[in-house]
Amino acid sequence: MSEGLQFIDLIFYAMIAVFLVLRLRSVLGRRNGEERRRRSPFDRAERQDGPKEEPKHEADNVIDLPSRTILSSAAAEAALVRVQIADQHFNINEFLHGAQSAFEIIIGAFAREEKDVLRPLLSDAVFDNFCRALKTRAEAGESVETQLLGPPTVEITDVKVQGRVAFVVVRFLSEQVNIVRDRDGRVIEGDPNLVNRVVDVWTFAREMQSSDPNWTLVETRSGD
Repeated sequence: MSEGLQFIDLIFYAMIAVFLVLRLRSVLGRRNGEERRRRSPFDRAERQDGPKEEPKHEADNVIDLPSRTILSSAAAEAALVRVQIADQHFNINEFLHGAQSAFEIIIGAFAREEKDVLRPLLSDAVFDNFCRALKTRAEAGESVETQLLGPPTVEITDVKVQGRVAFVVVRFLSEQVNIVRDRDGRVIEGDPNLVNRVVDVWTFAREMQSSDPNWTLVETRSGD
């Protein structure tokens, strides 16, 4: 009788052990929000409602340009037509929204020295330039604080096509508060109470027939 009870006890404890192992695996194997891939500002989000836009066909070369598109020449307008013909999913307003988000992410990440955030958004050349600036800042013991006062205004000023790659030039006008502190935390440049109107001109590039919807920042310069 006692041997039978011991056998039943062994089965009971074995069942508990199996339950605990399965429970542990379910917890360890669960992904939380921090493990998800960072979403690119240019990722195409699925529309939840409203009619979907019909793709443009090659014969339809007329493009309605939003007010935030100020192209520099007829050649730029023709290049924009080529981009939309090559990529039937290209939408100017969605691109401008993505560029606006990319600007905010990149400006903030550069101030916070978040290279892992910058890397997927920048070309190799731009990323190397940013890293050199961050290294110079670190060697001097300086830190930068940048505050964007609202989203920037954005305008497309030029479009070019070279081979299969499209280049879109975007002008950003933003209001910023910028200060530089030394290693002791003293402000050595800028004024925390001064709002600056800053103009940046950035160029984004993308292979037109790529399945990847994301654009890469390939050039930056100050604007007028």
